Amino acid sequence: MNPTVSPSAAKTAVIFPGQGSQFPGMARELFDQNLDARALLTQANDLLGFSLTDIMFGGSDEDLRRTDVTQPAIFVHSVAQFVAWPELVPAMTAGHSLGEFSALVAAGVLRFEDALPLVARRAQAMQAACEKQPGTMAAILGLDDAVVERICQEISAAGAVVVAANYNCPGQLVISGSAEGVARACEALKAAGAKRALPLPVGGAFHSPLMQSAAAALAAAIEKTAFGEARCPVYQNVDAQPHTAAADIKANLLRQLTAPVRWAQSVQRMAADGATEFVECGPGKVLQGLVKKIVPTATVG
Repeated sequence: MNPTVSPSAAKTAVIFPGQGSQFPGMARELFDQNLDARALLTQANDLLGFSLTDIMFGGSDEDLRRTDVTQPAIFVHSVAQFVAWPELVPAMTAGHSLGEFSALVAAGVLRFEDALPLVARRAQAMQAACEKQPGTMAAILGLDDAVVERICQEISAAGAVVVAANYNCPGQLVISGSAEGVARACEALKAAGAKRALPLPVGGAFHSPLMQSAAAALAAAIEKTAFGEARCPVYQNVDAQPHTAAADIKANLLRQLTAPVRWAQSVQRMAADGATEFVECGPGKVLQGLVKKIVPTATVG
């Protein structure tokens, strides 16, 4: 980990990535160089009942794209990186989709040993939902959010499901829904002036109504899990607002799979609340790039 920002800053926001940031060899350096990270990665293998680290360290791209592997791997890598830097004390946390679970661990809301089984259950439930109701996603570039929302609403009203799913940064909004809905929306959005409409290589319609069965399955597991009060505000995907109360955080997490990820709005709110430095914990640097597009004056690392 080579942060460009000071971990002692009073208004440091610690942020955690979601699915898509995985890569072969992920977390190997953490395992080799930090005892706390190694202990956590070893614990993850025990909790899951298989050697996740073998796949993370030596698996192929294809191995790491399996949903039942991808989500636990990114979560474990992210938390391991956080515990490997004890000097980092967040003033606030947030995570993109899956990354919200890492943010909740960092804020003390969930224990790692409770959160990892939830992440594994989430991955299984999402895979089952994808098989039950196939869908897809596409990134829409260069169009106002309001235009994307309106066109998605019109197509959904006509019977083909498609919704705004990930508000990543200004000018980049991911849509999600049935194959027909997304295809029709892409054509309509390009006609409305979108610079590009890029189909994404995903296995389902994440953060859309087609994830309802996954949300119901995950809800049962969430309800059985102990949630604590947050040590610092957690800016949650569903409303981009800061939360510390365990009951509120749990309720928002229950809605997350079928609701959009309001990432741009979350970062804007964190900046408005005083965050000037954003530290990404986890594989890759996707969120660093998004933050710079959302708040150009922010320091990222």
